[in-house]
Amino acid sequence: MKKKVQAKVILQRKISDNIYDLRISTELAREAHAGQFIGVYTNDRSKLLPRPISICEVDGDRLRLVYRVTGSNTGTEVLSQLTPGDSVPIIGILGNGYDVDDLVTNYRHPVLMGGGIGIPPMLQLAKELEERSPYPEPYLNTILGYRNSDLFLAEEFKDLSVVHIATEDGSVETKGNVLDVMDAKIGTGLGECDLILACGPMPMLRAIAKYSREKGIKAYVSLEERMACGVGACLGCVVKTRETDPHSHVNNARICTEGPVFDVDALDI
Repeated sequence: MKKKVQAKVILQRKISDNIYDLRISTELAREAHAGQFIGVYTNDRSKLLPRPISICEVDGDRLRLVYRVTGSNTGTEVLSQLTPGDSVPIIGILGNGYDVDDLVTNYRHPVLMGGGIGIPPMLQLAKELEERSPYPEPYLNTILGYRNSDLFLAEEFKDLSVVHIATEDGSVETKGNVLDVMDAKIGTGLGECDLILACGPMPMLRAIAKYSREKGIKAYVSLEERMACGVGACLGCVVKTRETDPHSHVNNARICTEGPVFDVDALDI
């Protein structure tokens, strides 16, 4: 059940250019799972709606949120000014995440893909998959896509999976994007793949959807779209689907409620 509560800031630090790591304490943390998100309110009275932020990591009664400051008009700049001890109103837990038990039961060779600010939510997914996996190590392969050598969070994934890096400028490992790594390493250093789990910008997810259909690989994507209410009332964050949505009676789904995690076969992207 969604609740609006007051959370306490435990830690806030800048970990990359315009990327911040926020740790908060809240009773809602124990309900959170990989792929879900919360809405964070600011003290800016011109911003009545919460800012949706994906959950990067869950640790007991604490949530870790890694987010990008996108400008003074988005509310994220105000969030970056929070300091330990501050109280911040949040609403959660929101969205449908990954069915991790189903994934570890039915797929032996998953590959996680994260691009840009779509990288943080993949960390909790890697953590849950590794914790519940009945398979011997190494079980997970993770492909992370960056613009350059500023590899935020990459080291933390190495504790949970075999990590492969793609950089747009070629400064680290493979030059290009996450699918360039797949083409270069599948069957070699990366091994097999029977499942793709991805989060990142829409062009990346469209390419992954096309790739998975062509290769016959099951894929689930977590959509990072702008949201308004975050609870499904406004229809401001819809994605085209192949079937008719019972709520709106058109071919779409609300990312904030039916998603943000979707089977790519259900989407028209």
